[in-house]
Amino acid sequence: MTDGLKYRMDKSIALLRKAEHLARMYDPENGFYLAFSGGKDSQALYHIAQMAGVKFRAQFSPTTVDPPQLIRFIRRQYPDVEFGKVKMSIYDMALKKGCLPTMHARWCCAEYKETSGAGKVTLIGIRHEESSRRAARNEVETRTRKFSGDFGQFEEYRDNFTQGKETEVRCISGKDSLLISPIIDWTTRDVWEFLNDVVKVPHCELYDPPYNQHRIGCILCPMASHKQKVRDCELFPHAKKKWIETIDKLHQTKWMDNIGGETAEEKFEWWISGLSLEEFQERKSMPTLF
Repeated sequence: MTDGLKYRMDKSIALLRKAEHLARMYDPENGFYLAFSGGKDSQALYHIAQMAGVKFRAQFSPTTVDPPQLIRFIRRQYPDVEFGKVKMSIYDMALKKGCLPTMHARWCCAEYKETSGAGKVTLIGIRHEESSRRAARNEVETRTRKFSGDFGQFEEYRDNFTQGKETEVRCISGKDSLLISPIIDWTTRDVWEFLNDVVKVPHCELYDPPYNQHRIGCILCPMASHKQKVRDCELFPHAKKKWIETIDKLHQTKWMDNIGGETAEEKFEWWISGLSLEEFQERKSMPTLF
């Protein structure tokens, strides 16, 4: 084990142990709520929580556009992970909302992911190295971002908020939750070394050939690159077919009137392009783009 990984593991374990009393206060029966996605980072989060010896309940929040390989992997390798209930498919949700999820309007996350763990101390597997946006995140935050900082700062914030009356006033309630990111400082190399050499557990096949995915998420996630979405269409043609059918059903909505393309297939190409309508209209004649 490298010294860097050992240092970051110790730091993660210390944070988990310091925060456990808060987790047990909000949920005495289960402790932490661990948001489990089945990807490498949530695996690392799951196993470092085990190593810390803290109490937690892990749950996977399905979106109905999860890769089947991922679902099989979680059920096989992590049978104790609970699966959340889904009230309607993402396609039906799009019909209900009258629009598709986009990079700038990711209602999919709000509907299927962000309500999980409400009112609890939630463990998430985000890391600074993943993106510029996540580089600005802190190890402890409220979901509403009323607080963002380290655990010591949160304790001070909470003391000021409650004014010593924690049984009467709680700093997270309703749909809000306290987010703790124990592996936020870990590198991708740390994660793979931890999984392969320390805890020695298998990972989802989607990381390996012929899939070779760097990150595992929903099929045709609005945040994925255009290249990844094209790849998703090849790997999961059923999802492409369902989205085109959904677009066809949305043809009478005002949202769909503002999308370039005459057919549902053309509108689908705009959607996966990740471009603004203006950019798409300018570039759709370029055969190399699509």
